[in-house]
Amino acid sequence: MTESIETAIGQQAARDVRANGQSSSGLGSLTGLDGASARQRCTALGIPWLDEAPEASAEAVATISADVAVRLRVVPVRVENNRLVVAMVDPLDIASADEIAALTGRTVTRIGLEQQAFSELMRTHYGTTAARMAESLAGEAADGADLETNLDAIEADDIHRMAEQPTLINLVNLLLLEAVQGRASDVHIEPFENELKVKYRIDGVLVEQQPPPKHLQPALIGRIKIMSAMNIAERYVPQDGHITLRFEGRKVDIRVSTVPTLYGESVVMRILDKSSLPLDLEHLGMRQSLRTIMDRLIAKPHGMVLVTGPTGSGKTTTLYAALSKLYDPCKKIITIEDPVEYELSGINQIPVNPKRGLTFATGLRHILRQDPDVIFVGEIRDSETADIAIRSALTGHLIFSTLHTNDAVSSIGRLIDMGAEPYLVASVLEAILAQRLGRRICKECARQVPMPEDISHRLSAAELRLFEGKVWRGAGCDECKGSGYYGRIGYFEMLVINPTLRKAISENRPMSELAVMAGEGFRTMRQDGIDRAAEGLTTIEEVLRATQDAEESSILKAKG
Repeated sequence: MTESIETAIGQQAARDVRANGQSSSGLGSLTGLDGASARQRCTALGIPWLDEAPEASAEAVATISADVAVRLRVVPVRVENNRLVVAMVDPLDIASADEIAALTGRTVTRIGLEQQAFSELMRTHYGTTAARMAESLAGEAADGADLETNLDAIEADDIHRMAEQPTLINLVNLLLLEAVQGRASDVHIEPFENELKVKYRIDGVLVEQQPPPKHLQPALIGRIKIMSAMNIAERYVPQDGHITLRFEGRKVDIRVSTVPTLYGESVVMRILDKSSLPLDLEHLGMRQSLRTIMDRLIAKPHGMVLVTGPTGSGKTTTLYAALSKLYDPCKKIITIEDPVEYELSGINQIPVNPKRGLTFATGLRHILRQDPDVIFVGEIRDSETADIAIRSALTGHLIFSTLHTNDAVSSIGRLIDMGAEPYLVASVLEAILAQRLGRRICKECARQVPMPEDISHRLSAAELRLFEGKVWRGAGCDECKGSGYYGRIGYFEMLVINPTLRKAISENRPMSELAVMAGEGFRTMRQDGIDRAAEGLTTIEEVLRATQDAEESSILKAKG
């Protein structure tokens, strides 16, 4: 009985739309018309037309789900006396208006909206629910008991056919669009037994999104593999690919990696958005005294400068900023990277290609025949690369490179462990910059609060004096999407090789002794981060999280 009543209400609502004086059945649609022509046709029919997105009430938006809004290209704006006012790109689409009336049980009044304004309105109210769109792409999910068997049984041709469906293409495009708009550095798609998880890494932290249905897994991953020119039929070996997108007039590169897991292929997409890359050392959070040292280092005619830290600590970004500042048409600058993350104007960049025999060592050997002044080696991974880099610095080249070590002093031992002679390391090494990244407090909602007790006992007396009992927090706002953070900031320690250190390195003295010789002006990453937290640029929790290994570094132990 209830179902019959609801059906009758829906039918009556649909009739109300047609009786509303705005019916345009048989008048076609606005498809293919420009904005002026669309406005003219709607005005002639008595349908309001707007150029700017109107305010939409929460009550109205809640009347339909996100997937329905995306499918019908409709955004409810307000409710007036049981009448639902909706904004539409094509207000002559009677079928969509009828469906909204049937779904909501309300008379529908249509408003025409210019495409860009409509997209803005859609993003504002449904933009963070890209995954929900997938729920309308297919019916009920496959039965959990047969799911794994079904995924394995799908043929490559079937996956290709599913991946070419317009709704699936729109889903993947929307997923990438929201990631770029949300400042995500990575998109993770992780398959599990009964679900498919989607996560965005924003400011270094993974944020889980609402997942698409598990049964869309083959088509979703297949679509990404097609876009990145991978072998869609190969599902049991890792693959790498590349996608180039145009977003708001700029090029966005996406590096794609897939690996087989127990329940399907896991996909990680690294978003390389050059417009968001701060190629400026001050913007990265480096204090003036360190920037002065960096200026002095990049002006040297030869030698070696290392930047060290774990994966994701911003080493390459720091060196890109240094190279951009160093660029001079009178100098030949060559880089060899794995991979080339961003294109730098005026600099020759070589991507490593091990499958064709182009490794760091072989590439560096050939770079020396290109008459370079400055060389950037993406990473010193082995003894051969270390040896060639050191000898290149000895023969009059300025070498920049990265290492994976916990702090600045341990990089010296790492080079020697690779087989480099201590006296050669001492001869060429000019400085080592160690760094970590932490989240930056949102400027719009930053405020001071009393220091929590669980934080105060982890700080020394000197550190506590910097805060005077209060710490900075981000309260959460629309700008930072409630997280309290917006962007990232670096914590740095710069070890400049002075004559005393150079002599000790050549004598292969223990790391604990080298740490003592760092000099009075030396500050560790933890100390640098504490200063930044006291200034209100980051939180003390971020400093303790990012530098928890550094606080036990060889330098602090030697000086403590």
